[in-house]
Amino acid sequence: MALFVVATPIGNLEDISPRAVRVLKECGLIAAEDTRTTRKLTTRFGISTPLTSYHEHNEREKAPEILKRLEDGEDVALVSDAGTPGVSDPGYRLVRLAGEAGVRVVPVPGPSAVVSALSVAGLPTDEFTFRGFVPTKDKQRRDFFLSMKGGAHTLVVYESPRRTVSTLKAIEEVLGDVEVALTRELTKTHEEVLRGRVSEVRERVEASEVKGEVTLVIRTEREEAGSPEEEIVRLLSEGFSVKETARAVSAQFDISGSDAYREVLRVKKGRGL
Repeated sequence: MALFVVATPIGNLEDISPRAVRVLKECGLIAAEDTRTTRKLTTRFGISTPLTSYHEHNEREKAPEILKRLEDGEDVALVSDAGTPGVSDPGYRLVRLAGEAGVRVVPVPGPSAVVSALSVAGLPTDEFTFRGFVPTKDKQRRDFFLSMKGGAHTLVVYESPRRTVSTLKAIEEVLGDVEVALTRELTKTHEEVLRGRVSEVRERVEASEVKGEVTLVIRTEREEAGSPEEEIVRLLSEGFSVKETARAVSAQFDISGSDAYREVLRVKKGRGL
């Protein structure tokens, strides 16, 4: 018995591996994020294995049921709508339960939007951070990017097409005119990669409607702030709140959040900001 974590195409169905097709055919059950989406894949490759839904809204309830089938000796394949399960997709609860129960968990690697975007971004990839989906609300979005300040890093995020322009504006406002690579519709007919400073990329996408899921690669830059106080004055003067400023200073100067907050209040009062 084994739980196979199977990566499936993010667009082009030809990207599925022969091993993935074989595993999906040989398993007794496929746990799919959306059975309708997965059925298109199984139909294309002549896979007749039964499907069951397994997504973020039923994960807690379905995981024990699937685990029971595994413990009874049945092989199960876990797939998401596209890409690698568990990467901003359902899956970790089932993997964790299976591991704790002594069930063998087997990765069947393949397509990933994160790795695909990094490979064509033209930005440093010796280390990177994946931050999942960008928050939808303006304040949360700004806080999200504030937490990325403080050094030179490569970051990868997901975004919907309708919020892409707003997110690019937030990046420019908070992180400055940093380098980005905007990828969309990867591996599909209308695949597109836009590289450049965020202001340049924003202007290009503002001029045309963004379609398809977007993966953004961002390269933050090291800011040479002379001291925490200088950085606090700069951020407060630019209109950032006390909490936002404290969060940014904490990350940039590697000091605790509570100490940063107290320092921001001290500077704000002392400088009359």
